[in-house]
Amino acid sequence: MSSTPHHLAEEFPEYLVQLRHLRETDGHFHRICTEYEEVNYEVHKAETDVEPCDDLRMVEMRKRRLALKDEIYGMLTRLEPAVEKIDG
Repeated sequence: MSSTPHHLAEEFPEYLVQLRHLRETDGHFHRICTEYEEVNYEVHKAETDVEPCDDLRMVEMRKRRLALKDEIYGMLTRLEPAVEKIDG
């Protein structure tokens, strides 16, 4: 079991510019990133026994974190060409 936090900047280092841009300009993206960070923190606390939880709760939190991460990744990859044009 990994107890390493899964921060978005570490999960998507190649998309740091897009992460920052979308967090500043897209309300929905900002909300799902915030929710990801909150769920990720809860998972980390449970994994490190700071706030233990039962297995079912852990599975639910990990599934929610993965769903949010998938949605974030989808938004990052859809934006990639537009950001390159802005920066290039």
